[in-house]
Amino acid sequence: MKRRKQKTKIRKIAFERIIRLFELAEECPERSRRYLQLAKRIGMRHRVRIPRDLKQHMCRGCSVFLIPGKNARVRLQSRRGYITTTCLECGRVMRLPYRPKRDAKP
Repeated sequence: MKRRKQKTKIRKIAFERIIRLFELAEECPERSRRYLQLAKRIGMRHRVRIPRDLKQHMCRGCSVFLIPGKNARVRLQSRRGYITTTCLECGRVMRLPYRPKRDAKP
């Protein structure tokens, strides 16, 4: 029982560190690649998932923090139902599904 509590405590600390590293990556773009590599490694080592909203701001190809308009292009594919994010550093394309809101008919 004691070991399980210790593991959950370690995972909680790892999760907090991941969130803090993403905050640092947002503040300091020139070091963002290193911060996100560390966050990825911590997540894998302690089996902690990176939250979806944070993962969307990370390029899976070059591990850089994506800032729309600066180093990322975001396009809305309304007919196909997804958002396309292109990393301008390495050219990798991420597609995230979404459901457009329908107008209610009176």
